[in-house]
Amino acid sequence: MSIRFTGNARRGIVAMTVVAGLALGAAGCSGGGDGESEKPNSSASASKGGGSQPSAQEGQSETPLAELKGTQGLLLQITSAARDAGGFITVSGNLKNDGAKSVVIPSQMSGDETEVIKHGPSLGGATLVDSNGKKRYYVLRDTDGRPLTTTGFGTLNAGQNLPVFMQFPAPPASTTDVALQVPTFSSGTIKISG
Repeated sequence: MSIRFTGNARRGIVAMTVVAGLALGAAGCSGGGDGESEKPNSSASASKGGGSQPSAQEGQSETPLAELKGTQGLLLQITSAARDAGGFITVSGNLKNDGAKSVVIPSQMSGDETEVIKHGPSLGGATLVDSNGKKRYYVLRDTDGRPLTTTGFGTLNAGQNLPVFMQFPAPPASTTDVALQVPTFSSGTIKISG
């Protein structure tokens, strides 16, 4: 299933992302903290393209909803899965290198759709599975085929964290638990909020 947005809808999503980013930036610059809630900086090689990425969700939990283990010490910690008014779900978390060496992010995470792959490394291969409704939901794409997820992956140094997000069409409101599947990672069940 692939959802295409019109130019106006895409501009609206980009505008919402920019506003959310500015609000988060302003909150992060307000000082007055003990530094515990700050996220480590990621290197330019880990996020070359960056994409239009909401870096944190309001109400994001500190304890991960799920931890998906990948190859070479990679760990995907999911911290929120929130329904948005626009009929989609934003899944946010951190991609961490738990290994002792730098790791090149596997290209398989982008999936195998030509239209997604041509836009560079991403989490475009991720899916949500609603086993009760017997449906699989794919990462949303814009009208140019760009996945609405973190893009521009490169190398992740040992111990480094990279904030990530993925947006999917929302399952019915009655669905609260879904399985998140990302190529080269174990599967994990996450609870949808909102």
